[in-house]
Amino acid sequence: MPPESPHSDPRTYFAEERTFLAWIRTGIALMGFGFVVARFGLFLRELASIRNFPQFQTSSLTVPLGTALLVAGVLVNIFSSVRHVRVVRALNSGAPLVTKPSTMAIIVSLALAAAGLTMAVYLGKELVTK
Repeated sequence: MPPESPHSDPRTYFAEERTFLAWIRTGIALMGFGFVVARFGLFLRELASIRNFPQFQTSSLTVPLGTALLVAGVLVNIFSSVRHVRVVRALNSGAPLVTKPSTMAIIVSLALAAAGLTMAVYLGKELVTK
């Protein structure tokens, strides 16, 4: 009995589908987080007006940052769909897949690290001024 090709093994397709679904979840999380960030300033203003809390100083960066995160989530979903189709086509044709670090994963992780650092600096600045 000849050894099975790794490309004919259904586990390879299932692994690719799991990877694709993980990217979709990442895109959805980015979109949700972007919406929350964009609306956080509005939430603080509404909370202050309803509960007689002191007026919070909100930044004008919440809407652009939230919108950027939302757009990043959309782009992650689009790029992951294109990547998934390419990998499945390569698997179907039996072409060897060259493994390399995921450029999209590196870009998303660095962008999220920069966004997190920006938010940490902003929140730290708010704590120092109070």
